[in-house]
Amino acid sequence: MNKPVLIYCYDAYCGWCYGFCSVITEVANTFKQVLDIEVLSGGMILPEKPTHINVSAAYIAKAYKTVEDTTGIKFGEDYLWHILNPEESDWYPHSEKPAIAMCIFKEYYPDRAIEFAADLQYSLHFEGRDLTDNEAYKHLLEKYSIHEESFYQKLSSEEYKEMAYYEFALVKQLKVDGYPSVFIQTKENSFHLVARGYTDANTIKDRISEVLKNIYPAA
Repeated sequence: MNKPVLIYCYDAYCGWCYGFCSVITEVANTFKQVLDIEVLSGGMILPEKPTHINVSAAYIAKAYKTVEDTTGIKFGEDYLWHILNPEESDWYPHSEKPAIAMCIFKEYYPDRAIEFAADLQYSLHFEGRDLTDNEAYKHLLEKYSIHEESFYQKLSSEEYKEMAYYEFALVKQLKVDGYPSVFIQTKENSFHLVARGYTDANTIKDRISEVLKNIYPAA
């Protein structure tokens, strides 16, 4: 390791992570000169059999307001339609495909993973795009100038699926029990938890600064 690593554990379907986008962006920008940045998908929703949105809609219908009040983020009408009208929705949420998309994207733009995570979450939670549908990614391919045919070949490949499940395993090894979670890795087997669940930017920055002081005490 050349530099300590900020590890952001998130899931594309996590509403609190959606509300955390501006926080993690601010934190990453503050420390980008001294920390490498890594985004890991957690695999929050991995049912063995497809599970309809009506299973979780009642919970989300209450929880999204708390996220809005706490973070200032707004959920879009097109997303909320599926939450408030689950009996009419065709959604079967699953974390696999957006995690595969993240693995692909990081090969193209390893330094912009936090930005891409925010875009994925905006696509779902504001624009109401179904992240299990290949079409949900097309507008991002245009934004980031990624070759469409190549992206979709990778999206359906076993190779990138294995990469995504490797990330799920890493997050499990870190004993993440809630999203978002943020760690600072200072050595190969040394991880410092600096955020579990939604945490404001100043608190996280203070915690990171404390970790870095222990590494660079003279700095």
